[in-house]
Amino acid sequence: MTLINLALVLVVVSMVLGVVRILLGPSGADRGAATDLVFFGFVILIALLGVRLSTTLLVDIVLVATLVGLLAAISLARLTAGGKR
Repeated sequence: MTLINLALVLVVVSMVLGVVRILLGPSGADRGAATDLVFFGFVILIALLGVRLSTTLLVDIVLVATLVGLLAAISLARLTAGGKR
């Protein structure tokens, strides 16, 4: 249980640093990467909460959120590249 609590704290700290990077990032690519970090940090928080509560209900939410995050990361990368393939 202590290891899960430590992981939760570390993920929250990384998400806070990601939000700072979103606010202060010099370019759109930096903001996009930080947005991915914060989103996937949120997904990790959901997964760790599922482990801590010993429930399998959150696995479906994590799976769907990961797929949505992957599509968002691809679209952000294409947007920062100017729409080029």
